[in-house]
Amino acid sequence: MTAAPADQTANLLGALALAVTDRVAEAVTDRSGCSESAAAALSALDQFLDRPSVDRLSQVLGLSQSGTVRLVDRLEQDGLVRRGPGVDGGTTAVPLTAAGRRVARGLEAARLQVLDSVLGPLTEDERHTLATLVGRMLVGMMREPGATRWTCRMCDLAACGRPAGHCPLEREARARYG
Repeated sequence: MTAAPADQTANLLGALALAVTDRVAEAVTDRSGCSESAAAALSALDQFLDRPSVDRLSQVLGLSQSGTVRLVDRLEQDGLVRRGPGVDGGTTAVPLTAAGRRVARGLEAARLQVLDSVLGPLTEDERHTLATLVGRMLVGMMREPGATRWTCRMCDLAACGRPAGHCPLEREARARYG
């Protein structure tokens, strides 16, 4: 008995999602020596946290406050972030150091190398079609109950077109959260 096309598509998507996740995680942790959560934190701090704080980082990573504090402790000990007063006086700012920015950029390059390899077999037209479909799927996921708006925590924002308003998740987040 053969699988229904929808079942086969879902199964193939699941296998691809796991394979890509595993390869990206391996590439970024090998490149930096950081944990996956540290890599996500560095990327988020580099790409889109314009007022980086422990609270915002906790929201982005989906970690508890205490877990985020421990992560920031490790990043600070490694010289990748520095703590300071937040903009409102009640928060702790955690901007990247120059070393942290270099590590973050290396992580982003490692991630892109893996993703380019995964997309390698596709033509330019197929990549465009895939981008449209994946964008729709991500927006659909974002609309589900309990969805978060921090799916982009390791994205290359220039590549997705966020600064120019082309990122489907950014548009959906603005419509949903203001």
